[in-house]
Amino acid sequence: MTDEVRYAGFWIRALAALIDSVLVSMVVAPPLYWIYGKGYFRQMFDLTPLFDPDKLLSDMQSTQVAQGPADILLTWVLPAVGVVLFWMARSATPGKMWLSLKIVDAATLGPLRPGQAIGRYLGYYLSMFGLFLGFLWVAFDARKQGWHDKVAGTLVIRAPK
Repeated sequence: MTDEVRYAGFWIRALAALIDSVLVSMVVAPPLYWIYGKGYFRQMFDLTPLFDPDKLLSDMQSTQVAQGPADILLTWVLPAVGVVLFWMARSATPGKMWLSLKIVDAATLGPLRPGQAIGRYLGYYLSMFGLFLGFLWVAFDARKQGWHDKVAGTLVIRAPK
């Protein structure tokens, strides 16, 4: 059976992540705008710090992680819960489903266990360290596993036709 497994590579997984990011943004942006107003988004699109080192330093010293409880709920908790639930129910997020990809247990090629799904999500933070090297690892690994996949014991494969 392992001879039939087709691993999903870096670029198709990156496209799936982009699709998922756009979908999550479409869900969380309206309530964030309603709660915090347009000023919430203004700081995201302010490019001044790129050209003014003094502004960059002052922004780094005063940057808040979150604007309030709704910000934490909508930008951290809701996406995490949604992603893990999609992995458990469909073995993929909407972006991966659209591209016919599945996340499976690396040993059995079966569905993820709840602990695996949570571990894989937490493994994303590990993969972000070192300029996202854990995600780039997918491009070089024989089984196309990122660090988060290795930690959780998962594979992303092209769904059988």
